[in-house]
Amino acid sequence: MIKVENLTKRYAGQTAIQDLNFEVSRGEIMGFLGPNGAGKTTTMRILAGFMPPTSGRASIAGFDVFEQSLKARTHLGYMPENVPLYSDMRVTEYLNYRAALKGVPHRRIAERVGDVKELCGLKDVERKPIGALSKGYRQRVGLADALLAEPDLLILDEPTIGPDPNQIRQVRELIKNLGRQHTILLSTHILPEVEMTCSRVIIVHRGRIEACDTPENLLGKIRQAGTIELEANVGNDNAAEELKKIAGVRDVVTDGENGWKKFSLRVESGADVREEVFRMAVQRHWAVRELTQRRGTLEDVFVELTHPDQV
Repeated sequence: MIKVENLTKRYAGQTAIQDLNFEVSRGEIMGFLGPNGAGKTTTMRILAGFMPPTSGRASIAGFDVFEQSLKARTHLGYMPENVPLYSDMRVTEYLNYRAALKGVPHRRIAERVGDVKELCGLKDVERKPIGALSKGYRQRVGLADALLAEPDLLILDEPTIGPDPNQIRQVRELIKNLGRQHTILLSTHILPEVEMTCSRVIIVHRGRIEACDTPENLLGKIRQAGTIELEANVGNDNAAEELKKIAGVRDVVTDGENGWKKFSLRVESGADVREEVFRMAVQRHWAVRELTQRRGTLEDVFVELTHPDQV
């Protein structure tokens, strides 16, 4: 559905993205991750036809997004991070207007507008001016707009910025359901959403792709597989230094001054040091209140690939 080859974009001598190469298959939900300024939005804007690249190629459904822009756009629904809306128009009025602009047949406009309002949970605010809506509801209007022409591909840039926690859950379920009928390229900073939603993940950093794989495979490749959490009364022992001596422990972070202390042990991939920690606690007569293992998450992968000095 998406094919990107050696895509590069420079602004006044500064490189935003450099030689990006990736493909997104039909029916796939692909997460597109990276720190601020990594090049995510630039890439999405190029794919949506909003700006040309400096070099390289990109196609949607087999159509070049520059040389065959109109044909490519018929397969695309794009929701930017800051959705440009007409604040003085009412929700239904705006969606009717956008449907006409997108070439939805006149006889089907009312049907399509009704469908997307239902799908995006806009029925309760359909008569309200867009300017009176919360940020979460404005994001929903933007998503409804992207769905009007029944595109094969959805490019969603931060669709969960603005909604409250309940709305975020609703948007997550909506994206999952949309993935049954649409290919989706999803940019977000909420990494648990990506783990629960996306079949594959691209991580970009400083304009280059650092990783492209399933969340499960990425977790298997990182050095930091997880964390051992220990809460104990260690008396006067320098417990952090002793715990660092255990094979497989990379670092120990301590929280607490006197009495009960919490220790977070960062461990190497594949290491489970709970038995060694327990033996040390018994030998040194530490009173243990908690000893658990926290599995590695996509956040750990993200930090290791984009801020390796912090792991």
